[in-house]
Amino acid sequence: MKKAILATKIGMTQIFKEDGELVPVTVLEAGPCVVTRVKTADSDGYEAVQVGFGDKKDRISVLDKSGKKEVVHQHGVNKAQQGEFKKAGTESRRYLKEFRFDNCADYKVGQEIKADMFAEGDKIDATAISKGRGFVSAIQKGQHRGPMGHGSKFHRHQGSNNSSSDPSRVYKGKVMPGHAGTDQVTVRNLEVVRVDAEKNLILVKGAIPGPKKGLVTIKETTKAEA
Repeated sequence: MKKAILATKIGMTQIFKEDGELVPVTVLEAGPCVVTRVKTADSDGYEAVQVGFGDKKDRISVLDKSGKKEVVHQHGVNKAQQGEFKKAGTESRRYLKEFRFDNCADYKVGQEIKADMFAEGDKIDATAISKGRGFVSAIQKGQHRGPMGHGSKFHRHQGSNNSSSDPSRVYKGKVMPGHAGTDQVTVRNLEVVRVDAEKNLILVKGAIPGPKKGLVTIKETTKAEA
């Protein structure tokens, strides 16, 4: 059975293993998730498991005294999504994510997925959106530097971008000032150090990209180290 779950990042800390080793860990609140749909090759053209995670209010429309429509919880789940959750027999969820597995028959609609799906010692891949850094200079983005001689006064500028008279142009891929961060980043072969099923916590050795409260996708690793 393939394993995957959605989680939110709580933060980082450090713990002691049983052998006394001090390990830096990222604490994740994993699940509980609910299987909202199981897609098959016959009905959808491919096999996948759709999972919902996190609570979210429904979008509610009511009429005011003048008879005009007034929308309450405008940023909630719309009626189309409400129907999908109702069909699955679960409450509305904030996040929906598909996991493509070779065999999805092991999952059933309405099934709950919890943190105890993983165990200590498992190797996982964690995917998240990295922190946004805004508009940054070429020095910060690509570590380019100007002349570093004494008195140059040009340490924090990019310097020349092209290469003399030939070819007299800027090469493609040149690191320039621009937006940094908010990229999808996957860190592979992370080790699960501890699992707390009661509190839905998974402690993973090392750092995971993204800010606190950010969404993290956890899957069993696809490229295990030999």
